[in-house]
Amino acid sequence: MTVPAPPPDRLPDGFAVRLAPGTQRRDGGTTLLGGSPFRMLRLAPAARTLLDGDRLEVTDARTAALAARLLDTGVADPDLPPAPLPAVTVVVPVRDRTDGLARLLAALRADPGTAGCPVVVVDDGSAEPSEVAAVAAGARLLRHEEARGPAAARNAGLRAAGTPLVAFVDSDCVPEPGWLEQLARHLADPRLALVAPRITALGGARASAWVARYEGVSSALDMGTAAARVAPLTVVSYVPSAALLARRAALGAGFDETMRVAEDVDLVWRLAGAGWRVRYEPAARVAHDHRVAPADWLRRRAFYGTGAALLAQRHGAAVAPVVISPWSAAAWALALTGSPLGVLAAAGVLGRASEQLARRLAAPGDPLPLRLAAGLVLRGTAASGRTLARAVTRHHWPLAVAAALVSRRARWLVAGVAVADAVDGWWPHRHEVDLPTAAAGRRLEDLAYGAGLWLGALRAKDVRALLPAAPPPVGPPPARTGQGPTR
Repeated sequence: MTVPAPPPDRLPDGFAVRLAPGTQRRDGGTTLLGGSPFRMLRLAPAARTLLDGDRLEVTDARTAALAARLLDTGVADPDLPPAPLPAVTVVVPVRDRTDGLARLLAALRADPGTAGCPVVVVDDGSAEPSEVAAVAAGARLLRHEEARGPAAARNAGLRAAGTPLVAFVDSDCVPEPGWLEQLARHLADPRLALVAPRITALGGARASAWVARYEGVSSALDMGTAAARVAPLTVVSYVPSAALLARRAALGAGFDETMRVAEDVDLVWRLAGAGWRVRYEPAARVAHDHRVAPADWLRRRAFYGTGAALLAQRHGAAVAPVVISPWSAAAWALALTGSPLGVLAAAGVLGRASEQLARRLAAPGDPLPLRLAAGLVLRGTAASGRTLARAVTRHHWPLAVAAALVSRRARWLVAGVAVADAVDGWWPHRHEVDLPTAAAGRRLEDLAYGAGLWLGALRAKDVRALLPAAPPPVGPPPARTGQGPTR
């Protein structure tokens, strides 16, 4: 499936961006290091003058081009004031979940921002359609006689919408007041196709269950607290379809109806590949009624895992479970030999990588920034180590178990990685959840997801979802073009 090309319109006057947290400025502000994937931008003198501080407001074609470049590399985020909410149709796919549908519709009516929005409820083959119809009174109701999946249900609502914008909200969600206004600020960007809120845990009587406590801090639907550009192989590589605000013109035919899982990831990646922008905005929040029965929860995680093979068939290496540079891979392989010679060789590899990176980072005529390069290499190697640990316990645990069965050393290594990974995942949430709950939840979730991942690969007879990929380089060698604000 394809999506329409984005419009050629530049960012409008008054649109502003601000350097993202973590972006480093060097060489008097002419070099920017940051973004996702991490990269280097070297500003031409004119651009350095335009970006005098951390904030840039669009006033002409030059500032528009620079702001767009900063956005598209993840070096900056939009810095926009509140904006009036344009006409939006809310599309709600549902199957049998009448209690959740009633709760959602009540929340939409109670929110001044959505109280007047047209609502389309798509009944995807519910067993008791009369009950859905009774709850959906006051909304436009569409029905599929047989269940065709969430993608088909959302597409039916998309086709029925009569407004330029469509908000998709699942029936097990409860948006917080003002969520849509927060998302609508991003529509000032004419190339913005999709923006998603943060998905948090819905409280209630079941919140005391141990799965609920774990999901409250580690849900696969929660993309975190930081605003981000959304694209493959970035920190926020996708956003879930539990709640989205989209331009109808950008979606084309919409979700791929042949996919019963990962159809939201596929849509985001098709949009990004076509040149549209997709954003994650955590200031907007939508609560989700997580599955907390352990068996249901684990089945759902395994189901999510089966989607990776489908994504690999459509998007190749974008779904890679491990993204690691050859330098880091070699260093870890040598270090894990455990021998002094292996550790020494790993240090040599990292030293050589630091020297090469320093040459890429150096401005013409300046000394090599070896300290900066070494810091970046060590940081990247540490991050890749965490990625490898996650792969051992999540994506490739069948291989890890097989190795542990035949090697005592592998048993100790796998056990140590499993414990370290559990503590690493728990530490940022240590004030919200206890370590035993976090560790048990992480290990069980990883086992379920990994089982689904391998099952999906076997069904598809395609192993690409299990293979690693190399990251893009930090930055190309500096080269002036004379045509734009960056070089």
